[in-house]
Amino acid sequence: MLQLEELDLASNKLIGPIPPTLGSLTKLTHLFLQNNRINGSIPKDLWSLPNIEQIDLSQNQLVGKIPKDYCSMEIDPRVINLTNNMLTGPVPSDTENSSPQVFRKHFCLKVRNSSSSEIVHRKGSTKKVMLEVIVIGISLIAVFVISVLFWALVFLHCKQRLSNKQIGEAARKHGNILSIWNYDGTIAYEDIIDATENFDFKHCIGVGAYGSVYKALLPNGQVVALKKLHDWERENLTFDRSFANEIQVLTKIRHRNIVKLYGFCCHPRCTFLVYEYLDKGSLFEILRDEAEAEKLNWAKRVNIIKGISKALSYMHHHCSPPIVHRDISSNNILLDAKFEAHVSDFGTARLLQPNSSNQTVLAGTFGYIAPELAYTMVVTEKCDVYSFGVVALELVLGKHPAELLSLLSSSKHHNIKLKDVMDPRVPLLTDQQSAQSVASVVATAITCIHSNPQSRPTMQHVSNELIVQRSKFSESFCQISLGQLSNLEITKNENKR
Repeated sequence: MLQLEELDLASNKLIGPIPPTLGSLTKLTHLFLQNNRINGSIPKDLWSLPNIEQIDLSQNQLVGKIPKDYCSMEIDPRVINLTNNMLTGPVPSDTENSSPQVFRKHFCLKVRNSSSSEIVHRKGSTKKVMLEVIVIGISLIAVFVISVLFWALVFLHCKQRLSNKQIGEAARKHGNILSIWNYDGTIAYEDIIDATENFDFKHCIGVGAYGSVYKALLPNGQVVALKKLHDWERENLTFDRSFANEIQVLTKIRHRNIVKLYGFCCHPRCTFLVYEYLDKGSLFEILRDEAEAEKLNWAKRVNIIKGISKALSYMHHHCSPPIVHRDISSNNILLDAKFEAHVSDFGTARLLQPNSSNQTVLAGTFGYIAPELAYTMVVTEKCDVYSFGVVALELVLGKHPAELLSLLSSSKHHNIKLKDVMDPRVPLLTDQQSAQSVASVVATAITCIHSNPQSRPTMQHVSNELIVQRSKFSESFCQISLGQLSNLEITKNENKR
């Protein structure tokens, strides 16, 4: 048995810990134990095997920290597969800043959930095992233990065969343990628990529909925001899809006006995402704080609107497939110390695959949802365009524009002056250039909230329009009416058609 070079027990539904005596098989070059239900920790001696070339322990229930010996092994880490276990600890330094797909190839992490009902069959033949008669002491015990364990597990395999459906249900219920620390490769699960004192409420800085947000100071001195999903959300049948959506979307995005995802963890005790921390909080909170709202002058407000438009233009026109956020609201626009806008919360985002149905359940925040979703349930980029228009008007008015939206749908708004609906907490504009900017924003926003989705502009057009500001007004700012702005955009769209 000590001359064993290859041990392949993959896909046998083996139960129990890895025998520590495997570390005595000094001739072993290949060890395949994947796709079983092996639990416990990884024996330390396993990493000291002198001739080992490939280890596959994926698709099991191993727990504990990743052994430090792993990082000192001289073999290529691509031949070690620890995927889909419950391991914690730092990842190798050569995988820092890598995408989740790279982790999938090299180490032990996956972005997409894998059904445990998938059986992977490894091709190849098992070499003949030769027994040596000359063994003494511990060697005899090791051979005996391994033999007994092997036949016991084979017996259990025959007795406890489960259908693919049962296994799939178990995987859905318990989930896989996933964690990525792709910004410096050193933060472990325990650091998150320590930084938040086990998610103590005093560290909570916000509560949303899907979870609570905590501020945490990590050991490396970095401040991050942790979005911990509610326990009842994790028990919801749609939880896996919602959590996977946010991960899948954010790992594809690289834009200065979209919040950065540093990492995530799906653990039996809790599930959370790790984001960059943005000092100013949400736009919703700032607009409802008198002191903070006064600091938000018209130049900053216009810049915030431009930032949101750039983020949505990127998602709609530069991502493949296009991404629809579906929940653009002032609550999901975060501001940094320089009042730059960052779009956040992609839990309801949808990738618009060209060959799939775009029908969906209603998602979003009341007051920002495009009206057509109430009867068509078909998601398009124009749903985000409508929500953007509402947020843009909210920034100009200083509050949710519910009353103005009602007026704009009738003819009652024509004689209302723009200056009369603007946020009174901010001084009126004095220079012509700033006045033109605000008027251009309102004119564009009015087009964005058109009841007919086809009449709304694209976010690429909106972003370009806000940068170029082709709209010019001969009247003084105080004389500009909402009717003029509405007619201006309608005329512009008709000319395009």
